[in-house]
Amino acid sequence: MEVGILGPLVVRVNGTSLVPSAAKPRQVLALLASNLGRHVSVGTIVQELWGDATPGCPTAVVQTYVKQLRRALAAALAPAGGPDAKQVLSRTHTGYVLGLPGADVDAREFERMTVRGQQALARHEAEEAAALLDKALAVWRGPALVDVRTGPVLETEVRRLDEARRGALESRMSAYLLLGRHTELIGELGVLTARYPLQESLHALLILSLHRSSRSGEALEVYRRLRAAMVGELGIEPSQRLQRLHHAILRDDPALESPAAGLAVF
Repeated sequence: MEVGILGPLVVRVNGTSLVPSAAKPRQVLALLASNLGRHVSVGTIVQELWGDATPGCPTAVVQTYVKQLRRALAAALAPAGGPDAKQVLSRTHTGYVLGLPGADVDAREFERMTVRGQQALARHEAEEAAALLDKALAVWRGPALVDVRTGPVLETEVRRLDEARRGALESRMSAYLLLGRHTELIGELGVLTARYPLQESLHALLILSLHRSSRSGEALEVYRRLRAAMVGELGIEPSQRLQRLHHAILRDDPALESPAAGLAVF
């Protein structure tokens, strides 16, 4: 079984896609896939599908969607003589579980590699960290569940995954800085700071990368824009860490040229 949620929804068995074209059955499959091997209660499925606008007899409707998914499963499993569809998409006392022994979802692979990469970064093993985090981020095929109409449950999971991806990106860029690869980061950081206009860590990485690339004027302009946005929208000044980085650039602190020392400034 191939399962992917980091991009368009992918659920394949023996090379056959099980992803329905209808929106709500697709939602149900996405919820089960994101919890591969774990119990999902009927109440959670109902909340995902309808939120506070629950129809009459929602459990019966959920059962109908599950039957549709099982029919697709049975058709995909039959040629290989695999397990019964009810074993792959099993009923529990209060809900359902999707899974086959050994099957995994791409989000967990991403999270495992991210943790290993961040642990390597904490040990200042920059090359290992960069390699692991590059592999982790390569698992993504686009925005999580980009082709699924998400309700409140999946929307929370999508936000969580997006935040985890941003954290992995920051860690990978920190590893690149330790390796002296600051010039490579400027374009990507420009895009990310536009997407997250109040995110200080990304701006700090861009400011430091620009300064190390002999573009200190642009680095100071990035700080000025961030400060204006924070004061105007949040009514607060940038953090002390970012202010220290700003002051270090103003006085052309030579410590900023050292990869490890530069990171320590902020």
